[in-house]
Amino acid sequence: MIKSIFDIYGTPILITIFVVLFILETKLQLRKLVQSRWKRILINFIVSIPAFALLRILFIPTMVWLAVKNQGWHIGLNYLLDVPVWLKAAIVFLLLDYSNYIWHILLHKLPFLWRFHLVHHTDLDLDLTTAFRFHFGEMIGSVFFRGAAVLLTGAPITLVLIYEIIFEAATQFHHSNTKLPFHFEKLLNKLIVTPRMHGIHHSIVKRETDSNYSIIFSFWDRIHKTVRINIHQNEIVTGVPAYADEKELTIGNLLKLPFTTIRPWKKHSSKR
Repeated sequence: MIKSIFDIYGTPILITIFVVLFILETKLQLRKLVQSRWKRILINFIVSIPAFALLRILFIPTMVWLAVKNQGWHIGLNYLLDVPVWLKAAIVFLLLDYSNYIWHILLHKLPFLWRFHLVHHTDLDLDLTTAFRFHFGEMIGSVFFRGAAVLLTGAPITLVLIYEIIFEAATQFHHSNTKLPFHFEKLLNKLIVTPRMHGIHHSIVKRETDSNYSIIFSFWDRIHKTVRINIHQNEIVTGVPAYADEKELTIGNLLKLPFTTIRPWKKHSSKR
């Protein structure tokens, strides 16, 4: 199932999306970059290698294994609902995405989880490559939380894999530095997370970072009043105030960052 769905179909789709977005953000830049683009590409991809490896050899196999086992255990909402299959699939898909909204909040609010997620937020620019800048420790932690979500929703195998492909595609899209037509993006943002919306989440201003946690569907933030969208992209400074020195953000330092003493978030003066 993993090979036939994720490897044969999912991987080429995600590679194609990456190439298209890379070209678009090169030609249609939303935010000005403050670092060397190619240096960041190298750093972000090397930092992401352990997480990528764990995604394929640990995370996805574990999610699929739980879904397979659950065919016998019959745990979760999917096995309790007496509705058409398509409606079950839609409900479970929405709940999987909602669980990731909650997981993202926990990554910010729980100090132990934040020390790993911090690696992602220390990027001083925000573009497509930031979508891959995740510490492998965060990937290991996600196995437990997202595994529980697979069981509680009773997600079937195929849906687990389809959701993961769409999850990865959405993550690439909303991290990209692509300048979409404003009115089109405003309309699109009613349903899904867009680059302007997620750009605010990576702001150096704490109350802006503490907003826009959604991954695929943007309405989770609206429902829980964690949405913040009226910030001009030119006003956003990306990163974490306590880790604003580019010279510190080396590959080695980023990989060992979660295992060091984490600096408190410095206050950043802002009228917003």
